[in-house]
Amino acid sequence: MRILHTADWHIGQRLHERQRTDEHEQFLNWLLKTIQEHQVELLLVSGDIFDTALPSSESTNLYYRFLYRLFSETNAYAVITAGNHDSPRHLEAPREFLEMGRIYVVGTADEPTKCVVTLPRENPRVAVAAVPFLSESDLRHLSYETEADRNERYRERFKAFYADCIAAMPAELPKILMGHLFVQGGKIGDSERNVQIGGTTATHASDFPKDVNYVALGHLHRPQTIKGTDYPVRYSGSPIPLRFNETGYRKVVYLMELSDDGTLIRDAEIEIPVFKELCTVEGDEASVISEAMARDWNGKYIQIKLKLTAPRVGISDKIRQAFSNRGGDVLSVELELPEAKEGPKIPVEDMKRPEEIFDQFHRTKFDGESPDEILMQTFKELVEMVERSE
Repeated sequence: MRILHTADWHIGQRLHERQRTDEHEQFLNWLLKTIQEHQVELLLVSGDIFDTALPSSESTNLYYRFLYRLFSETNAYAVITAGNHDSPRHLEAPREFLEMGRIYVVGTADEPTKCVVTLPRENPRVAVAAVPFLSESDLRHLSYETEADRNERYRERFKAFYADCIAAMPAELPKILMGHLFVQGGKIGDSERNVQIGGTTATHASDFPKDVNYVALGHLHRPQTIKGTDYPVRYSGSPIPLRFNETGYRKVVYLMELSDDGTLIRDAEIEIPVFKELCTVEGDEASVISEAMARDWNGKYIQIKLKLTAPRVGISDKIRQAFSNRGGDVLSVELELPEAKEGPKIPVEDMKRPEEIFDQFHRTKFDGESPDEILMQTFKELVEMVERSE
């Protein structure tokens, strides 16, 4: 059976308030084409379908249009689980309806047996433990329990849940586990909500049962394989970079083929195209402006890390305009300034009028330069507003 593993779609995610619907639509179109080209029989999506628990109608429509096309334009089955960003009940609300279209969605993990899916239904060739995000908040509170004790209870619950899933599977079928969690050894970025609890008692790859052929994980956005087992334990990662710091590695889906006895006879990465390039430009004002003029930035999202010797009014607008003139969209300008000098210390007995203190502060910050007339007038108006509000 040919199986494709993906996760962490985060449909509806915004990047500095920019909508990314077009990127997600392009990804889903590419995914459907990939399924068709490789004659994939089973699609696994390991959590975080949406970016929020209450996705917009636009995001929801995009998701269900893809599922309809998956049903009508391929012969593939799909198994989809909820992640920590998803609403479990919202995701699995149409569960019975979707099953008529060969799509199996598991949002809640009330019982291990309800997470087990054998496919195809009429002549099973693989068993899947479709385990959604298991929140530590679901653990019953125990008085006087230490954090380490609670962490260990979570780990034991995790191990027992998967063991019960294995026990509910036909012994003769290849076995795949799905999960949405942090496993020790995984590389974390800053765009994931870290669901690891504890330190030394965090979930380990060796906590998964032994009689397994593949573990399809979600939550970490970097594609990676976790060591510690004699079968693959993998994060497929997110299909599009969700932050600028995710541009340093390829985005992939995993394609595998299991024989009837569970042997992994094909194991490959398929690189996902870049649908919208995210770029970071660093340097001083002259080098950043020069970079803006030297390239075509059409259709790119840009992050600027600008080094300045002193604050400059309007510098961000100037930088944004320079890139806009070349078709780019600057989403953020981060200013890097020299370490601030220690401010003036004014004894209480030497306190003067607010305007004089402001003038002294400004001269300390800007190499002896007093504030101009407009800035001083603005400060006086602010002081008057504060005094009237008291």
